[in-house]
Amino acid sequence: MMLRIALSALAAACVLAAPLPAHADDPAPEPGSALDAEGLSLGWELRPTGVTARLRGLSPVSRDVAWASGSEGAVLRTADGGRTWERVSPPGTETLQFRDVEAFDARRAVVLSIGEGGDSRVYRTDDAGRTWTETFRNDEPKAFYDCMAFFDARHGLAMSDPVDGRFRILATEDGGRSWQVLPPAGMPEALPGEAGFAASGQCLVTAGGRDAWLASGGAERSRVFHSADRGRTWTVADTPIPAGDPARGVFALAFRDRRQGLAVGGDYRTGQPSPAAGALSDDGGATWRGAATPPPAYRSGVTWVPHLPFAAIAVGPSGSDVTLTGGRTWRTFDTGSFDTVSCTPDLSCWASGENGRVARLALRRP
Repeated sequence: MMLRIALSALAAACVLAAPLPAHADDPAPEPGSALDAEGLSLGWELRPTGVTARLRGLSPVSRDVAWASGSEGAVLRTADGGRTWERVSPPGTETLQFRDVEAFDARRAVVLSIGEGGDSRVYRTDDAGRTWTETFRNDEPKAFYDCMAFFDARHGLAMSDPVDGRFRILATEDGGRSWQVLPPAGMPEALPGEAGFAASGQCLVTAGGRDAWLASGGAERSRVFHSADRGRTWTVADTPIPAGDPARGVFALAFRDRRQGLAVGGDYRTGQPSPAAGALSDDGGATWRGAATPPPAYRSGVTWVPHLPFAAIAVGPSGSDVTLTGGRTWRTFDTGSFDTVSCTPDLSCWASGENGRVARLALRRP
């Protein structure tokens, strides 16, 4: 009964905030959508992009505007809710993998490419992708940048896998136009084999003006690091998400505020079990406990649904799940493949992944 009431609230909020009239050019919901919430269908509506790149970076701004990025140097932008997409990649970047994009609005965005050495770069646009400026290129051979996140339109961080035994943090105070490596002394030592996962642009996240969290795996324990001073100093806590192998760990984080957090992950290898793929924290990441009913398999992306305190969505290659209990219990509602997911303040939720797939959450009466 409580699940049905919560689903009804989620459906009503989404329909009121972002109505989905039956346009003739709207695609049908993805196969595998679950019928619930008093007859409403909860599922993803594909928004064809015309590309085959794997889109692990996603930054929707509103119901209409979204940015996506990924392999083959792909950076995409829509201004009409995904009905049409424009490829707006920085020139000469066809071999790069843009695993993260952070958009401030319809015109301004920052993208991060991942890789060893000079393949880790940051570009910024102020004109909707017509022109780009390269604002950072890694010159440290040991560094491999995974994710970035912004506190506001000026202050942000980017994280690299450990260099000389500690995660490396870049900081910007001008919206990504310039970057500085922060001193490593405030970062706890990494475990042997510990690293981040550049799977969804969500291994580094922020909440409020100063708090940041980064996720790790690949070591004997999967951990979450927390900074309360914009990346200058960090603490670290263990999580119950599977560890002990380079393919296992925490892949994505989401914090609703300074205290309420979610972590998802597991073992990314196809066919490998991930029996504890979700965890939650109610003390800002100081401690973590496993979900009572976690997602049934590895998940690479997670997001809170704005304005609904206990609602969140997780995605991965084998499906999408919803929680209406703040991460304590999860329920699968779709079996399509996605890598990352994000919701906007106007209650529009987007997901993206392999083969250029981008979709928007739909709630309709059959």
